[in-house]
Amino acid sequence: MLSIQECQIGMISELVHSFSSDDVNNFSKLSGDVNPVHLDEDYAKGTVFGARIVHGAFVSSFFSTIFANQLPGPGCIYLKSENKFLKPVYLNESVLFKVEVIDVVVEKKRVIFKTTAISKNQECLTGTAELYIPE
Repeated sequence: MLSIQECQIGMISELVHSFSSDDVNNFSKLSGDVNPVHLDEDYAKGTVFGARIVHGAFVSSFFSTIFANQLPGPGCIYLKSENKFLKPVYLNESVLFKVEVIDVVVEKKRVIFKTTAISKNQECLTGTAELYIPE
């Protein structure tokens, strides 16, 4: 894990992931969110989305993957996030997850990130996250 002194504004980390039907079904079981727009293709076809979509909470959880494994790395504590969902993510669609350091508060050991998820060259999720960096 990076120390708070090593975290610099402008640092970026990225991850690409796609969500399979099994992924979405498993997330549904774990979370208890059984909305048919995520699970039932026939139902989803009749919605504004036209097909099954991935749970927004599942999509946003991949920022945690970056934080825990890449930037700042193992040991950091995810304190807060704000997300704005701009477009749906569909099954088997490649999503680019990107985090960028936008502020470092050394005295509080906090790092603020801009979070972005992009699919089909369009932002599908934007937001911010605040992490604590222990010594």
